[in-house]
Amino acid sequence: MVETTNIEINTSYIKIPNNNLEIDAYLAQPAHQGTFAAVIVFPEIFGINTNIRDITELIAKQGYVAIAPAMYQRIAPGFEADFSPEDIGYSPESYRLGLQYYQQVNYQDILSDIQAAIAYLKTLPHVKNDAIGAIGFCFGGHVAYIAATLPDIKATASFYGGGITTSSYGEETPTINRTSEIQGTIYAFFGTRDTLVSPEENKQIEVEFQKNHINYRVFRYDAGHGFFAGFFVDKYPFLAQHPSYNPEAAPDAWQHVLELFQNHL
Repeated sequence: MVETTNIEINTSYIKIPNNNLEIDAYLAQPAHQGTFAAVIVFPEIFGINTNIRDITELIAKQGYVAIAPAMYQRIAPGFEADFSPEDIGYSPESYRLGLQYYQQVNYQDILSDIQAAIAYLKTLPHVKNDAIGAIGFCFGGHVAYIAATLPDIKATASFYGGGITTSSYGEETPTINRTSEIQGTIYAFFGTRDTLVSPEENKQIEVEFQKNHINYRVFRYDAGHGFFAGFFVDKYPFLAQHPSYNPEAAPDAWQHVLELFQNHL
């Protein structure tokens, strides 16, 4: 088991410049002086919500500079939706809005925003420029896969990325066809009961990793889509009733995420 820490951190909302656009982002970083590896956190379709801020802080408490950029800045600036106890997860309205905005994003904007986040991190004097990683969930899992194709990204954790094998946000070529461009290490996490990312899709991704000689690991759990939210079940007890929940899945996946970042950043 990888040893975890819980160091003191500072958090803030910042703006990432990207040409004529300013991207809202949540930044969490160690409070003590030093130089640190950095991790970009890509959200689900629900924006930079409490869950994503929790994950960003969780990573920072391990000694990383963690930043979560808003991926709907051009479409719905400020959008975020939180867990609803009544719905044991996200409400139907949250899903409706999140999917509505998700269907409007495009690959070139996503790529530009990833590059802007990398460039911003490189302006921070306490960030190791050659030690930048990425993590993402659902929509963000796909975005993290895209980020992994950039040479600056040394380690990527992609959780149940939807559409990797079939789409690339308006491009003719699905993202899986860019697998050969991955130069760093990538860990991919899937639930065997995921109705949005089928077992056939995650097997296809693993085949591409193998075919292209990518440094990778794939982890599969008896869980549904979005199972990493179960890591915060103590904060949100109602998540234990969610059909995706598996009490072992999220803690085990977190150990592998720590292993990935500690060994490759």
